[in-house]
Amino acid sequence: MSETTLRRAEQAAPSSSLRPGRAALVRHAAPWLLLLPLCAVPLFLDGSWLIIGILGMATAVGAIGLTLLVGTAGQLSLAHAFFVAVGAYTYAYLAGEGGSSAAGGLGLPTLPAALAAIAAAGLAGLLFSPVAARVGGLYLGVASLALVFIGEHVLKNATPLTGGYNGREVATLAVGGFEMNGDAPGLWVLGVPFTGRERLWYLTLGVLVASIVVASRIVRGRPGRALQLMRDNPAAAGSMGVPAHRYKAAAFTVSSVFAGAAGVLTALAFEFIVPQYFTLHLAVLYLAMAVIGGLGSVPGAVAGGLFVTALPLLLDRFSGSLGFLAAPGSGGLDAAMFARFVFGALLVIVLIAEPGGLAGLWRRLRRSRD
Repeated sequence: MSETTLRRAEQAAPSSSLRPGRAALVRHAAPWLLLLPLCAVPLFLDGSWLIIGILGMATAVGAIGLTLLVGTAGQLSLAHAFFVAVGAYTYAYLAGEGGSSAAGGLGLPTLPAALAAIAAAGLAGLLFSPVAARVGGLYLGVASLALVFIGEHVLKNATPLTGGYNGREVATLAVGGFEMNGDAPGLWVLGVPFTGRERLWYLTLGVLVASIVVASRIVRGRPGRALQLMRDNPAAAGSMGVPAHRYKAAAFTVSSVFAGAAGVLTALAFEFIVPQYFTLHLAVLYLAMAVIGGLGSVPGAVAGGLFVTALPLLLDRFSGSLGFLAAPGSGGLDAAMFARFVFGALLVIVLIAEPGGLAGLWRRLRRSRD
């Protein structure tokens, strides 16, 4: 090889070595570029559309916690709806005023009340974590199912705390006098009035982004690797000195914290909560989000949460234009029932054709393009 050829090869080497780095940078930065259009959504859509996105993002926060538990740690739990309810009702009680309503309240400042509600959900998970640390698989699923039934009984009968069957109002979250899901003080951005739903959109989006960052660091860090090793090979994890009971208990507690945050956001979005929402049906929907999105995948959990939450709301919104859907309560195939059929079919397809869910499908499409 001539000296000129060697010189040309040396000059070309740095540029070729930079290409993979640039490709990796683009690949990692691309998801965050989605924040730009998401931040602009309230400027173009009205409140009826925003509430669909708010509920979807709030539910996605809870789905992230469940995929950490089920997908990363390999612990089956059907109690997620219970911890969501703990977050929602604890905030409503701590921030609510007693007044003349059946449900009382402590009237605490709303921001400390929201943080305390998330901590209360984590505490509930911590109290149950010894059970999660000692049993697994189907046995843990059955044990956690008891929490849902206990929660339903308490929510319907502890009237001074929950309002009973009739539910209770949720106080507006205010930070320094600025309402995060209310109208005071008045705010206009580029000629668009920013009322409660516009403000709550940004709050929910911020919590979702923070949840993604925290969960991703857990999965990619030492705790995530330890949980995956315990899930795939418990004997190897034990031989390497991984404290299995401690990690399993921590995974259950952290998952409950995410559920509590989802509960607070859901309560703020509804502004009025009833026990009929926090049932076994919601627990099964959360499990469907984790499976459809892809067990163990944080972006997949977000996609699954948004899809499972938004589909019935969108079908209900356009039910008048879809001739095969009946009106709710008419006894025919309404939007909610059709959405359940879709979720069931997707679960079967995912389990048979693509166990990795939406995340696995995305990875396959990326490999085919490369």
